[in-house]
Amino acid sequence: MLVELFTSQGCAACPPADRLLDQLADRDDVIALALHVDYWDYIGWTDSFGQARFSERQKDYARSKGRASVYTPQMIIGGIDEVKGSAQAKVMGTLATHLSVLVSGSDVRLTLTGQPGSEISIEAFADEGLAYAADVQLVRYRDSETVDIMGGENNGKSVVYRNIVTSWDVIATWDGVAPFRQTVQVAGDEPVVVVIQEQGQGPVLAAARRR
Repeated sequence: MLVELFTSQGCAACPPADRLLDQLADRDDVIALALHVDYWDYIGWTDSFGQARFSERQKDYARSKGRASVYTPQMIIGGIDEVKGSAQAKVMGTLATHLSVLVSGSDVRLTLTGQPGSEISIEAFADEGLAYAADVQLVRYRDSETVDIMGGENNGKSVVYRNIVTSWDVIATWDGVAPFRQTVQVAGDEPVVVVIQEQGQGPVLAAARRR
């Protein structure tokens, strides 16, 4: 189950959500990823992991749900449900609901073979095709880093960040009619995640990881 945390080193409300992501990061049944946004950089501290495209991804989610604004910390679970990232009980409850649905089986089966640093082979099958076209996305992330924050709302804090996304790219589109197969070269040792998501920031149909 994919969990995306939109967070910022410059947001005073984010450290509890970062700690919650730390709890999720090592679970085998969850792929928990931290996307650092850049729209709080103006208040005194530039997020060393922040990227404008992660801010844009969050805005795309907001637009897809009919909202005009974004906030941190925010978690998106399965591409569907949005939860305040520091609301632990709500996050865990929503996650449990999604996982219970997964137990009954997914319409999309995704497998990865290979290792970071060489090549990854992707195979996906849709039992009954797809209702809408999907993006096949390749994600890389850094496992852990401690940051000493020297400005902004978290000035003076030392925060451990987990599963820090460094890149998130669409590598193909897929209609589900035929099986999807593609091999990609992946340099470096950062873990690899493949996400199949309905276009337009829709539901996440499948996600898998190699690390």
